[in-house]
Amino acid sequence: MAESVEKLEDGIVRSAEQVSSQIRAAKDAIASVIFGQDRVIENTLVTILSGGHALLIGVPGLAKTKLVETLGVTLGLDAKRIQFTPDLMPSDILGAEVLDESTAGKRSFRFISGPVFAQLLMADEINRASPRTQSALLQAMQEQHITVAGARHDLPKPFHVLATQNPLEQEGTYPLPEAQLDRFLMEIDVDYPDRDAERRILFETTGAEETLARGSMNADALITAQRLIRRLPVGDSVVEAILSLVRSARPGEESGETGKFIAWGPGPRASQSLMLAVRARALIDGRLAPSIDDVLDLAEPILKHRMALTFQARAEGRTIPDVIRQLKARIG
Repeated sequence: MAESVEKLEDGIVRSAEQVSSQIRAAKDAIASVIFGQDRVIENTLVTILSGGHALLIGVPGLAKTKLVETLGVTLGLDAKRIQFTPDLMPSDILGAEVLDESTAGKRSFRFISGPVFAQLLMADEINRASPRTQSALLQAMQEQHITVAGARHDLPKPFHVLATQNPLEQEGTYPLPEAQLDRFLMEIDVDYPDRDAERRILFETTGAEETLARGSMNADALITAQRLIRRLPVGDSVVEAILSLVRSARPGEESGETGKFIAWGPGPRASQSLMLAVRARALIDGRLAPSIDDVLDLAEPILKHRMALTFQARAEGRTIPDVIRQLKARIG
């Protein structure tokens, strides 16, 4: 029995080393096209390796669309893009049934699939569409299939949604419903590049030749990596840190003094997301097990879209990132 366990562990180690090498190559390939967004690239890769979806938030022109296109090429995924607009309908995303008539005069319905049937779906400016259209993605994101006219249609595997969003203070936007926000494993802020990165952008993108994305993985390799991540060990101290952090982000006794600022907090899906994300981050760094530092580093992008502050907290000028930093300080 001990010999079998040892062989299993050796197999995991060898697989982890191989997969980690592939992921680092993919990360470098993406960074050769997207400049000055290393943290965004890493968190996006963590999301995909965890089998989840990401919400990219930032003003226009920060290479959010370019990042998703580059990911599709680098990871070898079938990528499609939907431009969300106020008049977009659910059928424009999911597809629809049309009535066909054969040469013999027999009529039947035929399903025409929409752009949701992709391995990597970019929902561009998702908050510009109405809530009715936004909700068309709910079943797809959670259950990996859709239902049209009572018939089930399975989506390709893997299936990931990377949605971009304009800041809500811009005109013509609709806040995403809380149920849909919870389906996103991470909310990733895309900030302005620093001066050196912007200088490189000027030279690399305005010359006669432009650096193009290159493939480093394929769908099968990505699925293998996602399965491996679920087999990586997680220490008791890391598990306790995840539980303490997520549970303290809810109103109640475990949140202590900070609880009076929290209107509602994350559910168990946040704990599951954090458990997978810390494993994925460790694998990207070439480690076989996550640490408490991984929990602290990934806490904000995983928790902040799953929390809301009370009126009192907002009146005092507090923000969700401020509250999360207070909660992190209690752990380490």
